[in-house]
Amino acid sequence: MATNSHDIVPAHLAVQAMRDNGYKNAAYAIAELIDNSIQAGATKVELLCGEKQVLLEQRRRSRIYQIAVLDNGSGMDATILRLALQFGNGTYLEENKHTGIGRFGMGLPSSSVSQCQRVDVWSWQNGVENALYTYLDLNEIKNQVQTQVPEPQIRAIPNIWRRVGRNFEQSGTLVVWSNIDRCIWRTGTAIINNSELLIGRMYRRFLENGQVSIRMIAFDFDYPDNVIAEKFALPNDPGYLMAKTSCPAPFDNTPMFKPWEGENHYEATFTIDFRGKQHEVKIRFSYAKEEARQASPGKNPGSLPHGQHAAKNIGISVVRAGRELELDQTLVNTYDPTERWWGVEVEFPPALDDLFGVTNNKQSARNFSELLKFDIESLLKDGKTIHQLKDELQEDGDPRGPLLEIAQKIKSQLGIIRRLLDVQTKGSRSGPKRHTGPTAEQVATAVTEERKKGGHTGQSDKDESLPKEERQKAIEKTLTDGGITESHAVQLAATTVDDGLKYIFAEADLETAAFFSVKPRGGAIIVTLNTNHPAYNNLVEILEEDVEGVDAETLRSRLTNSLEGLKLLLMAWARYEDEQPDGRRKQMVQDARGDWGRMARQFLEREE
Repeated sequence: MATNSHDIVPAHLAVQAMRDNGYKNAAYAIAELIDNSIQAGATKVELLCGEKQVLLEQRRRSRIYQIAVLDNGSGMDATILRLALQFGNGTYLEENKHTGIGRFGMGLPSSSVSQCQRVDVWSWQNGVENALYTYLDLNEIKNQVQTQVPEPQIRAIPNIWRRVGRNFEQSGTLVVWSNIDRCIWRTGTAIINNSELLIGRMYRRFLENGQVSIRMIAFDFDYPDNVIAEKFALPNDPGYLMAKTSCPAPFDNTPMFKPWEGENHYEATFTIDFRGKQHEVKIRFSYAKEEARQASPGKNPGSLPHGQHAAKNIGISVVRAGRELELDQTLVNTYDPTERWWGVEVEFPPALDDLFGVTNNKQSARNFSELLKFDIESLLKDGKTIHQLKDELQEDGDPRGPLLEIAQKIKSQLGIIRRLLDVQTKGSRSGPKRHTGPTAEQVATAVTEERKKGGHTGQSDKDESLPKEERQKAIEKTLTDGGITESHAVQLAATTVDDGLKYIFAEADLETAAFFSVKPRGGAIIVTLNTNHPAYNNLVEILEEDVEGVDAETLRSRLTNSLEGLKLLLMAWARYEDEQPDGRRKQMVQDARGDWGRMARQFLEREE
């Protein structure tokens, strides 16, 4: 049939162009079909991959021949089936229907032609023997033989699919891809192996709560009883808070991470006013349990099976209507292997698709990703508030303003979690100590005992007479409240009480401008260095770095940098003292410097 030569977009050319619609790979295209199944209320979905032996360079090799997705959803009548194969049409386009994982009316035809040249669809609502059938064929469209979706007709489902599929129930749909020419994976087994983690991650909520099961099978198309591979998708939670997931042992049946600040506080909720209606956006934070990061002899935790699994799930999980769109890696430090040990999940409803910038293939949220790149902190340093920045964006016609607070929350919280992971890493290290002789804690304890004999008492001294267990619990709680990991807090508290030490030295991210905090608890004095303070990086962290295999020049550079850091710290005090007004306050600061200097002399002379 001839086409109108004056069509704005000739259909046969447009469909060819739609093959390049941005699906990252076959797994994402298959996910569009699974979306349709879940939207239709399916409880059972099957991915069926048929292989055939072909002769290549005088050798017979297996190659993918046809791919099918079968479900037991509600099925489609003739009108809906025909609409479903039209590009840009569908039953969820109206705004009041933006509640589920479907929406754009592009999924079935668009995902199909991205991988193959022909798609055949059977759908039934009152028994499989009454299945309605229609199709799209790119060769026919290109040659202008097919100019519209054929009117669905009752047609029997090919016997091969009846043999390999298990769930031909009273209603359902079968989508079959053939003439597959753009799938990067050559066999059914490769498709399953490369899709398993992605499908498990995308549909983890549906899989975990039992709403749907997804069976994946590769079989010999000429001998369909010959099953090459068969698996059921398991939930793959990048936040690692689910039990019974695809994560390897020992975390296959128990969560590998724990919620940030506990079960009741790890979720931050933002209410966004968009187009006159209010909607909730939720952010969830998690990080690795201490036992997940414990090294085994000769291996670091990242090289263990569960660590390698986590390495495949790095990023911010962007979830829409319970289904993951993508793992956004905008904020990921790709050079840092500890990035695998945190989890961030952002969940929003379909009504906010335009705000987040959801693409029509549901593979990303562009507006959200672009906003994560904003250097928000530098803008805030100019004296502006986050609300002022949001208003400025909206005044400029930029719709992303409401996402600013969300982006800032993620960035600030992620910074805190990263610093905790750094402390966790140091706490898990083992190896010989280079310092010989008494530790600083032992020296300080001895000096304090001498001072007590001389009549100098401190606030912490009165709790030394408390029962051992009570002292230990008080110390543990203070340490964990300050951001120290539980296992490290237990170890520090036990060592302090058992060894009769007066001081505990710890490191944590403190929400204060101070370089360190001092807290008397359980008869001890807890000194916590603020890992978020520049002095920590310039004085402490630089000297804690491993020196094994480090050349002399690098060591000299570290020492020089540390010395410069010490000078800056002392000059900061000098300027602080200089800025005090003449009078009592200035005298108090000068007296404090003198008192501290005399105390430091006692402690340091004892060390010598």
